[in-house]
Amino acid sequence: MTDKKHRSGEWFARDGKYGFLPRSWMKSQGFSSEMLDGRPVIGICNTWSELTNCNRNLRELAEHVKRGVLMAGGFPLEFPVTSMGEPFMRPTTMMFRNLVSMDVEETIRANPIDGVVLLAGCDKTTPALLMGAASCDVPTILVSSGPMLNGRFRGRELGSGTDMFRLDEEYRTGKLSKAELSDAEAAMSRSAGSCMTMGTASTMASSAEAMGITLPMNGTIPAPDSRRSVLAEQSGKRIVELVNEGVTISKILTRSAFENAVKVTGAIGGSTNAVLHLIALAGRLGVDFTLEDWDHLGREVPTLVDLKPAGRFLMEEFFDAGGLPVVMKRISALLNLDALTVSGITIGEQIASAVCYDDEVIRTLDRPLTSDGGLMVLRGNLAPNGAVMKPSAASPRLMQHRGRAIVFKDAEDFRARIDDPDLDVDADSVLVLQNAGPRGYPGMPEVGSMALPKKLLARGVTDMVRVSDARMSGTAFGTVVLHVAPESAIGGPLALVRTGDIVVLDAHARRLDIDVGAEELERRRATLQLPPPAFERGYGKMFIDHVQQADKGADFDFLVGGSGTPPSKVSF
Repeated sequence: MTDKKHRSGEWFARDGKYGFLPRSWMKSQGFSSEMLDGRPVIGICNTWSELTNCNRNLRELAEHVKRGVLMAGGFPLEFPVTSMGEPFMRPTTMMFRNLVSMDVEETIRANPIDGVVLLAGCDKTTPALLMGAASCDVPTILVSSGPMLNGRFRGRELGSGTDMFRLDEEYRTGKLSKAELSDAEAAMSRSAGSCMTMGTASTMASSAEAMGITLPMNGTIPAPDSRRSVLAEQSGKRIVELVNEGVTISKILTRSAFENAVKVTGAIGGSTNAVLHLIALAGRLGVDFTLEDWDHLGREVPTLVDLKPAGRFLMEEFFDAGGLPVVMKRISALLNLDALTVSGITIGEQIASAVCYDDEVIRTLDRPLTSDGGLMVLRGNLAPNGAVMKPSAASPRLMQHRGRAIVFKDAEDFRARIDDPDLDVDADSVLVLQNAGPRGYPGMPEVGSMALPKKLLARGVTDMVRVSDARMSGTAFGTVVLHVAPESAIGGPLALVRTGDIVVLDAHARRLDIDVGAEELERRRATLQLPPPAFERGYGKMFIDHVQQADKGADFDFLVGGSGTPPSKVSF
């Protein structure tokens, strides 16, 4: 019978009927008594789905993880949780991140699982799985699906999302035919895997590697590359050792690990979505980590990785150049090198032997892509609780800007009017989108990188200041202010902006203001009518009732803080 020192022994090592039935059910699947004889049970949490291209290679990777678990003397048991695919799920995958985290948490807690390997890929699957495991505080390793192969179209390389926005602008202005756009669709996404730009999926996979919760190179090995299968096998082997050593997720994801993640996110030109996810993850672990940490820790961190959307290259080149260990070695003076990793060694030891093979892809400190690449946190009378901006994707000339607001009451209003030839807008205008925050949309969709008006694109305008309480795809670019908190749907100052108001952005001073007097804003507030809730039942209502604001990571209020895996009552 299973050794009682493991949590799974509560199921398999008990005498009488309370052990008989669990063991009998395992044997009904063809598992022998030997599999139940003292081996730690390793859960393989799989987000495989044909609805999520990023994750469709996880079914195969799970088999490699199982092999590694068996090699190390563990008992692997695979279980599914909801997969979240960015292009398909409506209203937005962000609405379901917390639900998936609950699925992971309760599955681990309710079952005989001693340690877990998390198989993630698409954007929200990584934070959701980590949040669920963190709430249980079990030994954990993350294995990502990996980025897809580079897109190639008529002699040009296409990057997921980033070049979609550019192709869409070409199509909307008549430079690209519908047939050519269709050909580009097939050329952009040509393998399993997540976006091969530095979008949210690659950012979160890289952040996880920087935090030490994955084995080295997890963030960059392409999805079809056989070396990702080897990494999966080695992760399966290592998780058994972590269980035997008693190394839980909270011993890896410490304050030092989160600080490293902030600095690495700046160095790779990572997605603004990482702000939300890492704040929420820290909340599950009781780690003191706030929006302010993103600003002061990220200041003066240079962006070294020359990847789209901020730069030129894609994830294949990043991997070939040496991957994340090279980046971390180059900014090692900024990192907590004594932070522990799941490899059993410190971050410093893990990156010591890293070698760069292409200084164009991973730049040196004396010639960064951007000298100040950390994500910026802005405050002011328009965002008293904060807003976020990605300087590496913005236009330097717009970092200090005054412009007349063009206000859209919601995403539908924006789509209906943005290409209207009569829209009173010019290149200096500031596009303002309301009611796209956590509660307002609901779910805080990636509509913050608002498309530029067609008539301005035709004149050669390539960027404008845009402000919203929404999110932005990590693959997008532009001078975009996001995550304005508190959001407009609950009466935040963004709801008081009117077309014609002057919006003042001073990124260097970390300010976002509206040039309207306090008395006038109060008069507007007195007549403000908030939108009705989008849901009156089910998960949607629970989301609206309990989701926190962006500055708190948009987690549910009742999920902050973990409860571990205390012994539970038997079910029969």
